[in-house]
Amino acid sequence: MTPPDIVDSHCHLDFPDFEPDLPAIIAAARAAGVRRMVTICTRLKHEPRVRAIAEAYDGVFYAAGTHPMSAAEEPLATVDQLVQLARHPKFVGIGETGLDYHYTAESAAIQQTSLRLHIEAAQETGLPLIIHARAADDDMARILAEGYRAQPYGCVMHCFSSSAELGRAALDLGFYLSMSGITTFPKSQELRDIFAAAPLDRILLETDSPYLAPVPYRGKRNQPAYTAFTAKTGAQIFGLSEAEFAAATTANFDRLFPKAAAPAALETGAA
Repeated sequence: MTPPDIVDSHCHLDFPDFEPDLPAIIAAARAAGVRRMVTICTRLKHEPRVRAIAEAYDGVFYAAGTHPMSAAEEPLATVDQLVQLARHPKFVGIGETGLDYHYTAESAAIQQTSLRLHIEAAQETGLPLIIHARAADDDMARILAEGYRAQPYGCVMHCFSSSAELGRAALDLGFYLSMSGITTFPKSQELRDIFAAAPLDRILLETDSPYLAPVPYRGKRNQPAYTAFTAKTGAQIFGLSEAEFAAATTANFDRLFPKAAAPAALETGAA
């Protein structure tokens, strides 16, 4: 039986974990039905190597930005830098950016400055913003809303595992919530409930690989092929078949990431 088409909207294929066997990782993803992936650059100095991976493989796209946990260590990204990068045909999103006060609260001010620069780049390019949020719900909701009121933009809350309140705030702005392997963990019922209350047309799938492998691979190296296990849990949450849930989340991805949309989606205007 042919697996349904699934998109891994967020992975890190340039990380050292994949260096020994990246061609096999890509092949395994395709065999599992994951035929499109977005590999994320978290430090702009690494953009060339992330771009090279996207250029080397059909169905692999990329995004770039400064991760909030690195915001104090890296030069601030400029809007012009990000706009220039966005001209590449396989560059499909701005980020990941955001706020992380769990590990790096001491750099909150610079994180907020960095986030606002990325929001401006998303507004200027029309590409979606990719958000990392941890232990910063109030500031995150406020800054995202302020930016959106100034000029609307698209956005996905990557690897969403924050509060129901932040989830609702994001959804109210028309943003998307991305479901990772965390939703498959036995103790994640509260998170599954947040997704169950969200509109189906605002859900994406991702691995965040090599991190956060879903059950039954929890604790092992994650990889894009494992998006299928998160999709299985998502289908159960929404009371759908795996094929129906995969089709819905893939259509959502095509809508939010039009530069990475499947040709059929472009032809039908779904993107």
